Amino acid sequence: MPPRESRPPAQDVTAPTSSAEQEDLRIGRQLRDLRKSRKITLAELAHTAGKSVGYLSQVERGVSSLPIGLLQTLSDALGVRVSWFFQPSDSQTEVEQDYIVRAEYRRSMNLSAIGAREELLSPRLSGQLILIMTRLQPGGSGGETPRQRRGEEAGYLEHGQLELTIGDQVFHLKAGDSFSLNGDEPHWIRNPGETETRIVWVMTGVEY
Repeated sequence: MPPRESRPPAQDVTAPTSSAEQEDLRIGRQLRDLRKSRKITLAELAHTAGKSVGYLSQVERGVSSLPIGLLQTLSDALGVRVSWFFQPSDSQTEVEQDYIVRAEYRRSMNLSAIGAREELLSPRLSGQLILIMTRLQPGGSGGETPRQRRGEEAGYLEHGQLELTIGDQVFHLKAGDSFSLNGDEPHWIRNPGETETRIVWVMTGVEY
């Protein structure tokens, strides 16, 4: 009986094998996490971008590369700058990235139209808990209309003043105060003071 031909061990085709593939995987993960945090379905984002659901699914899994032009379109649809998806060359080590966020490496969104800035304090946007810091300039707010999201959230006013509207009730908070929202009632925030307001939020993640 002839000897059995030896075969090389099967390779995990999903594992990135080059720096380019690792970058595709990282950007795809950020895109998926950000889309889920915005409560946008894959089909809705694909329609906005003029691409197929299958293609965007491959992008989110790091299987397909994302051209910069399309990344700009997706960034606009998700309300962030393209820079959200990029990391500085001297960023944290891979060991830290899943657990720790250094102050100088926070990802952020500038919402200048409403005088607000969001900084992600969690290593990722997905998961059971999300930690975010909101910075409101004097007169800045959470937008033109109250917002309502699924899941519980709580906030700690780290600096400044905060006008918090929950339903038809209005509360005025000072630094050191905290609050909790059950997600059933629309709420709205505004900085009524003359200095920056900083709020640290703890939110429950949304699973899809």
